[in-house]
Amino acid sequence: MKSGKPGADIWTRTIDRRQLLKTLGLAGSILALGGPHGLAEAMAPSPPPTAGDIPRRALGKTGVDVSILCFGGAHWGRMEDDAEAIRVLHEAIDAGITFLDNAWEYNGGRSEELMGRALQGRRHQVVLMTKVCSHGRDKKVALQQLDDSLRRLKTDYLDLWQIHEVVYDDDPDRHFIPGGAAEALLDAKRQGKVRFIGFTGHKDPKIHLKMLAHDFPFDTCQMPLNVFDGTYRSFEHDVLPVLNQRGIAPLGMKSLSGNAEPIKQGIVTPEEAIRYVLSLPIASLVSGIDSRQVLKQNLDIVRRFTPMTAADREALRTRVARYALDGRFELFKSTNRYDGRIGREQHGLS
Repeated sequence: MKSGKPGADIWTRTIDRRQLLKTLGLAGSILALGGPHGLAEAMAPSPPPTAGDIPRRALGKTGVDVSILCFGGAHWGRMEDDAEAIRVLHEAIDAGITFLDNAWEYNGGRSEELMGRALQGRRHQVVLMTKVCSHGRDKKVALQQLDDSLRRLKTDYLDLWQIHEVVYDDDPDRHFIPGGAAEALLDAKRQGKVRFIGFTGHKDPKIHLKMLAHDFPFDTCQMPLNVFDGTYRSFEHDVLPVLNQRGIAPLGMKSLSGNAEPIKQGIVTPEEAIRYVLSLPIASLVSGIDSRQVLKQNLDIVRRFTPMTAADREALRTRVARYALDGRFELFKSTNRYDGRIGREQHGLS
């Protein structure tokens, strides 16, 4: 299938043609799917998982299932050896990771370019997400970045396109002005260039709630979730319930606090940290993977994953509470040192 559209292995399990057209949001979706043959493949049921597989969950109300572990593109794009990076991604896909993360600005575009090379012949196996990094600039900039991303990723469509790093107080207003990034999301979806749309951020639950107050048809929302977040500026408490109530797929990130410092200090183990987040009502956890060792570690954790009980999660939060109160392991919430360079520049920060 020349278009590379996703087939029976990852798309929708039971969705009729009318619902598919509604989900894609465009009357010409048959053409966007590569003709009737592509549509038939898309509607075929997915095979059931077998023992040892990576579990999958529904991506909100999209009709798509994704692996509970999402392969992060930022750390991966910093690997020095291109061939080794591609081998790591191939091993992840072969192991059952079906959800891939990226962003237009990751490593100056290298992450997208490398992933595009790695996905040749494998595009149909994955749900591919990248992000627009307009940081308050207009729709024209956003749509140009989309074209850049499609070219780099060597594909004619994205499964998910998200507004990246909604982290400053005025970001929601910037994105929702007439001719802003929110309009770009809708235009891209109507054109068949993207299937689903969302936004991300790591700074303050109030900013996420301000985005959600626009009652925009977001399919996904990405946010930091970890054992410390439950005690400090908590996305788990303030945002996660809103998303689940509205059927917007929650995507977790920064389960190891972004730099794994609490792991290095022996405060929590990788399994405790990842298992805690996966025990929350989320669709998938974006995880930074930059080596075979990290990939193996994370695969081992998710393959034997069993949810923590509410009591177990509370006990873990209590155990780490003294480290969470001052936000020392979540500095991405209280400083701009973890904000991307382009975003800082667009807000007049060095």
